[in-house]
Amino acid sequence: MAHTHNHSVDHLNRAFMLGILLNLVFVAVEFGAGLFLDSVALISDAGHNLSDVVSLVLSLLAFRLARLKPTPKYTYGYKKSTVLVSLLNACILLVAVGVIFAESIDKLKNPTPIAGGSVAWVAGVGIVINAFTAWLFLKDKEKDLNVKGAYLHMAADTLVSVGVLISGIVISFTGWYIIDPIIGMVIAVVILISTAHLLHDSLRLSLDGVPTGIDSERIRKEILDADPGIANVHHLHIWAISTTENALTAHIAVRDTEQIPALKHRIKHLLEHTGITHATLEFERPEETCDDPGCNPPC
Repeated sequence: MAHTHNHSVDHLNRAFMLGILLNLVFVAVEFGAGLFLDSVALISDAGHNLSDVVSLVLSLLAFRLARLKPTPKYTYGYKKSTVLVSLLNACILLVAVGVIFAESIDKLKNPTPIAGGSVAWVAGVGIVINAFTAWLFLKDKEKDLNVKGAYLHMAADTLVSVGVLISGIVISFTGWYIIDPIIGMVIAVVILISTAHLLHDSLRLSLDGVPTGIDSERIRKEILDADPGIANVHHLHIWAISTTENALTAHIAVRDTEQIPALKHRIKHLLEHTGITHATLEFERPEETCDDPGCNPPC
């Protein structure tokens, strides 16, 4: 298990480093081409790709911080940094959307001739680089919110580059230069849509909300159903320690206190299968009162 974990960590580390390098080179090329060709679609896509480079750097930083050991002042270590980075990445994308819309609107008011063929060639290179970078994160995208964010960014960029390629081809054959800012605005909408879920999940985790994919009421019911000796579950709290680790605390009323060690082992094993790796369980007798309106049944 440890070997598999280390292999996954090394794989992600290499994926982030390679993704950053490839996209940084492409941003420089695309931005330069956009300025030379006066293409807002290329410039806006380069700006978005630059935000992706920043996002990849931040994700790599959080990825490494999460591996640092806990300290007396940071008893969970720096794992929460992964949540903060995912929220920051979403904010960066929103800023990029605003800039792209502003540039596109200005270009709609003042359209200028563009070399469609050159735009198409640059976008074609972008498709290859973005698709390859997305592939680097494909295997681990469901294991970490930051990795999923990186994958979604690069997959969206691949589609965006396809749009820029199409605009270049259309301009080459029709001379409709107005298609360039229109594609820029379509790019902004695509980014906005792909950012919405990332922003929602990041805000939820930063506020210690129940992580997406975990149903607190279902967890409560599963604990109750784990053994006939469990009479009640209350003071149930579930939150994210990081983008990959979830925690739970709960008070559990049991009829037979001698069964507590066995019940604790069984419940923690059950919780691990639901994605909760850190569980703190407090056992008590059914007759002990509680003031939590979530008691089941109410005390």
